[in-house]
Amino acid sequence: MKEVLMVAEKPQLAQSLAKILSQGSLRSRRGMNGACSVHEYTGTFRGQQAKFKMTSVCGHVHGLDFHPRFNNWDKVDPSELFAAPTERKEANPNLHMPKFLAIEGKGCDYLVLWLDCDKEGENICFEVISCVQGVMTRPTGREQVIFRAKFSAITDKDIRQAMNTLVEPNENEALSVDARQELDLRIGCAFTRFQTKYFQGKYGDLDSTLISYGPCQTPTLGFCVNRHDKIQSFKPEPFWVIQIQVTHESGRKLNLDWDRVRVFDREVAQMFLNIIKTQKDARITSVSQKEKAKQRPQALNTVELMRVASSSLGMSPHHAMQIAERLYIQGYISYPRTETTSYPESFDLKGTLRQQMSAPWRSEVKVLLDGEFTKPRKGTDVGDHPPITPMRAANESEVGGEAWRLYEYIARHFIATVSPDCRYLLTTIRLMIGEEGFSCTGKTLISDGFTAVMPWQAIQDEENLPNVTKGDMCSIEEAKLSERQTSPPDYLTESELISLMEKHGVGTDASIPVHIENICQRNYVKVESGRRLVPTRLGIVLVHGYQKIDPDLSLPTMRSAVEEQLNLIAHGQADFNSVLIHTIDIFTRKFLYFVDHIQAMDDLFEVSFSPLAATGKPMSRCGKCHRFMKYISAKPMRLHCPTCEETYSLPQNGSIKLYKEIRCPLDDFELVLWSSGPKGKSYPVCPYCFSHPPFTEMKKGQGCNGCTHPTCAHSLTMLGVAQCIECDEGVMVLDPSSAPKWRLACNKCNIIMNIFEDAHKVTLSGHLCEKCDASILNVNFNKNKTPLEGGETYHKGCIFCDPILTPLTEAQHARFRRRRGGGGGTVGRGRGRGRGRGRGRGRGRGKPKDKMSQLAAYFV
Repeated sequence: MKEVLMVAEKPQLAQSLAKILSQGSLRSRRGMNGACSVHEYTGTFRGQQAKFKMTSVCGHVHGLDFHPRFNNWDKVDPSELFAAPTERKEANPNLHMPKFLAIEGKGCDYLVLWLDCDKEGENICFEVISCVQGVMTRPTGREQVIFRAKFSAITDKDIRQAMNTLVEPNENEALSVDARQELDLRIGCAFTRFQTKYFQGKYGDLDSTLISYGPCQTPTLGFCVNRHDKIQSFKPEPFWVIQIQVTHESGRKLNLDWDRVRVFDREVAQMFLNIIKTQKDARITSVSQKEKAKQRPQALNTVELMRVASSSLGMSPHHAMQIAERLYIQGYISYPRTETTSYPESFDLKGTLRQQMSAPWRSEVKVLLDGEFTKPRKGTDVGDHPPITPMRAANESEVGGEAWRLYEYIARHFIATVSPDCRYLLTTIRLMIGEEGFSCTGKTLISDGFTAVMPWQAIQDEENLPNVTKGDMCSIEEAKLSERQTSPPDYLTESELISLMEKHGVGTDASIPVHIENICQRNYVKVESGRRLVPTRLGIVLVHGYQKIDPDLSLPTMRSAVEEQLNLIAHGQADFNSVLIHTIDIFTRKFLYFVDHIQAMDDLFEVSFSPLAATGKPMSRCGKCHRFMKYISAKPMRLHCPTCEETYSLPQNGSIKLYKEIRCPLDDFELVLWSSGPKGKSYPVCPYCFSHPPFTEMKKGQGCNGCTHPTCAHSLTMLGVAQCIECDEGVMVLDPSSAPKWRLACNKCNIIMNIFEDAHKVTLSGHLCEKCDASILNVNFNKNKTPLEGGETYHKGCIFCDPILTPLTEAQHARFRRRRGGGGGTVGRGRGRGRGRGRGRGRGRGKPKDKMSQLAAYFV
């Protein structure tokens, strides 16, 4: 029997596809990497019985990076990055995705790729092929064995149709993504490294971990700063408007608009008002009525969805697309990344509409199905995917929260596209007061049309006008002069920014939300009320600096030109290497010019930010001059010695405080304590060792919990208890600062174990457990809270094997302050025996001698 390996982009998508294709008769098992399941079933492929295996990746399998020797910021000139060798690395080494794919693909006869149907998905196709092709059964002759499934929705019909119309992967589209990745890597890293080192080495209150540059990110920021500049340079000018209110014979009051609109001379305005005040009535000179139509919307594409999500639903574009992606994988909507606003002739619009008969808007749907159905307006078809469409009905309890609000809009928008236009009567009344002309307009609804399902766009009753005829007189109730001022434009909203990015070709429908998210996260703009994007000092100075040195760096023209070249690669009309060489050469020259003229940007930084020596507050003593260094809490957190004029990096995304004035035995620097939060992990750090590892096995960026000093009381050697029970790469280290709520924390991942709460003292005994090789602990319990019989307070044992100590431990994920979504929560509260895959005091290499424990099972 032939074997067919099928690969989707995400585990949940693989499960949905397998259920549809197997009609629910599948067997599932966990893959060797623990993240991706494998769903197996039998069926027919190309006219013969076959065994199917459906699994997935988790996004990109490989990522592009420089050769390791070029990743040292201190030793590599950023200009070298434009020609430095690059290599493909595993995107997520913990998942071992290439090995997993090779194991599952070994001996398979066919490979069917179910990656997302866009350029990024096409690129991942070839990443999967590179892992699987070499282990597949060799085909006989020129038989095609690698196929691509093209689909736009997770529905039975779409998936079965895709399976019956498999195509070849598109290598040109994949190459265009390769080109974009390499250009963004070389250009972004070169500028970012140079700017970050230059400015963070001089100024202390920038409050951004990276001073980054991006070929798309920076023009995106440029739009925001340009609007800010217009606001700042705007000079308000006073003007005057004559406001008139009249009463018609019917008793209705009307507010009139002056034909002159406004005047900029007060005396002239007063003269007109005086003339008007000599009159008692306004005479209606004409009444015109015209039937108008408010057009139904075009079919929904990604850019419009992001605009609406930001302006009407209060969601960031990035967050909205994350929700849309989930709805797509769950089968509620079609693929959410599309530029198309036109349905193909073959699209079953009525069948899709009929599915909404069980939704809250069923009454509007029934009206359409009973005869009001209207063909959608003709839009743009770029040949990628159909517009974003609801694929099955849902309700709020089923989808929940923000996802429901987004789904509801998508569903209502679709129903509106197949509804009639809204029709109304536009009435214009023109009046004369003496020689001055005035008017008022109103709308009378004829038929709701699409506004029945989109009520926020409906014609309101208050827009009606009374029935009047030419020659009617209206008495003047009020005539006054109103002084106003011309006002500047407001700050760009996310919705407006998305429109500008689309118009100027900055980014794609998939990357636009990422670029907006980046300029927010890097403290270049702040999102204020109404989702307005207000540039920060840093964002303003950066763009103004680019404008002084090389305006092209912040203008959208360069990126849109590059995108055109990348699109030519995707369509097979341009050579990959030629585009790459040409573009890299342009940006290399621009980078060298930028470096030579950096002083022009630095002049702006000098007047906007404070020097390092004048920033921060004294905290710990320098090991060289023994004077106090200053702690700079703004991003990136660091210590600066004004005397030595040196700066020392610190761990980020937490808080720093002095640690008991203890000094490092190697360099005499005072230790500081890093903490992720009240219930998170913490560990002491030597500021010098953090950036200059003293031992070969210690990596840069590690605290004392990674130091292998043989005698220091705060080192991994002295405080390491056991191998981490979750990541298997780190060591669980006793946190000496955690008393009385003692804890162990992994020095690699964010797992922690709370132990012996309210114990008086906990130390390592220097001996290893005979069962699991974990370190034996000495525990002194408080007299009033001891678990020992007879009121004893001292006990010695292994937390994984000792029947007294094991029940007193609990494991959880550390809560990091800056984790989105509120950080991690407790994942397990083990009360049973634990496995100790230990490195006693950081030295043990023994394998566990006992079985999988109840405690470790919480992390599987």
